[in-house]
Amino acid sequence: MPATIRDVARVSGVHVSTVSRTFSAPHLVNPSTRARVLEFAEQLGYRPNRAARALITGRTHNIGLIVADIANPFFPPLIKAAESHARGRDYHVFVADTNEDPGVEEELVLALAKQVDGVLLCSPRMSNAQIEKLSRDVPLVVVNRPVPGLPAVIMDVAQGARLAVEHLTMLGHRHIALLGGPRGSWNNREIRRSATLAARAAGNELTVLGPNPPTEESGAAQADSVLRTGATAVLAYNDLMAVGLIDGLNRLGITVPDQISVVGIDDTALSRRTRPTLTTVATPTAAAGRAAVDMLLQHGDDRRTTALVTLQTELIIRDSSGPCPK
Repeated sequence: MPATIRDVARVSGVHVSTVSRTFSAPHLVNPSTRARVLEFAEQLGYRPNRAARALITGRTHNIGLIVADIANPFFPPLIKAAESHARGRDYHVFVADTNEDPGVEEELVLALAKQVDGVLLCSPRMSNAQIEKLSRDVPLVVVNRPVPGLPAVIMDVAQGARLAVEHLTMLGHRHIALLGGPRGSWNNREIRRSATLAARAAGNELTVLGPNPPTEESGAAQADSVLRTGATAVLAYNDLMAVGLIDGLNRLGITVPDQISVVGIDDTALSRRTRPTLTTVATPTAAAGRAAVDMLLQHGDDRRTTALVTLQTELIIRDSSGPCPK
């Protein structure tokens, strides 16, 4: 027969309510008492009934995590870090994929609202007004996009785009193409804004191609368009598009970086495996996943907050960027 909460209380020498608080509100229990209760619970193989605990505390100890495209290698490190971090705080994470569809995004938030204590909304495509409206139904933390009045974790892609343009400028490139990402993406707007300012400051020409789906196939399909611009270097919205572009250029007989340089954004595992290895802007996705969990647990009950965590990005120089061809 499975051990019960009364069994744990008896062998620990404490009241049943103390055992209950150890699992539902550990900060209210004396540390030494909590340690003793947990030790005996482990010895007895006791596992608290999460459903019963939810009825008592009003908390499910579940978190929803909604991503724009689970097949995009940008998201798995964020998901794994968030899951591990949440598990260490006795929370479970439910992951859902919107396939870049804002309508599906809204449906998923509403579907999860009664099953979780809050939702991490990663790279959302919905409007700010839609996101704000949904926050009335369930606590939200937005990742990769600031929304006024809601807690958010962002990665400074504007800094990364500036570093990328400055790097290409130092290599002698004076005409750069920007391979834009999806419509509705805050990241895409930030990258375009920052790259435009950096190019203007250096006296460079910047040609924007997009918006585009943030996929490898989309990058490959833009190879002809990139060549028609006359640009000698390209900054892509993400690594997937950059790798796709390199493949498309290779099929046209154009070598990277001898004839054209390519820079991505994200520093996914893909960037280290492609040939040539990809110069890219590293975004701290795992740190963002952990920070988002912390923010939800800290600010989940505060539906209107200006809490904001900004994580820095870094340019990683590899083989896909080189001097401007003469």
